[in-house]
Amino acid sequence: MDFVNQLQKKQETFIPPLENGSRLTRAEFERRYQAMPEVKKAELIEGKVYMPSPLRFNSHANPHFLLITWLGVYVAATPGVKGGDNATVRLDLDNEPQPDALLRIESGQSQISDDDYVENAPELIAEIAASSASYDLHEKLIVYRRNRVQEYLVWRVYDRAFDWYQLEQEEYIKLEPDTSGVIRSKVFPGLWLQVPALLAGDLATVLNLAQQGLASSEHAAFVKNLM
Repeated sequence: MDFVNQLQKKQETFIPPLENGSRLTRAEFERRYQAMPEVKKAELIEGKVYMPSPLRFNSHANPHFLLITWLGVYVAATPGVKGGDNATVRLDLDNEPQPDALLRIESGQSQISDDDYVENAPELIAEIAASSASYDLHEKLIVYRRNRVQEYLVWRVYDRAFDWYQLEQEEYIKLEPDTSGVIRSKVFPGLWLQVPALLAGDLATVLNLAQQGLASSEHAAFVKNLM
């Protein structure tokens, strides 16, 4: 009887590991993820577990660094806006992504839960994707649109392309750079990006334009409205 009780207790406390492709509820996904501290990134998209492969330097780590630096400069000059790197986001019962970067307005549409997760959609999400074949431009795009992420940025490294989507009337509209290669955020006034410079890894040019955006009248008005 003692052996049977021990076996039953062991079965009750055993937590199965996360496995790529598994179909789970959000609660079960979180239970398994929290039991595997060695796993650095796992996402639940439409009820399916995605566990990316180890990340390479040129195809992910360096672009990620450049993107975070650009967004960080904006946050540093914009009280009331917070940024995140690989933060778990509870979007809905079937979706808990861990985007490469995000911006959220503290008084906006997302909140920080008691257990320190982002709940509901932040205003901006950015992802580093290998190519247009990535689930970042398919499953995730649909999920982010449905949950009303206002701006969605995808850097397609292998394609040497940068996609910037803005939510308009419940659809994502792809923003195109102007003649000088610049895209300007409509949700975060003053957030300006020189796309060719970013794709070329020219961080100095990217940050020079970023400072111009921060010095603009629209950014000053945005900050005043947030205070």
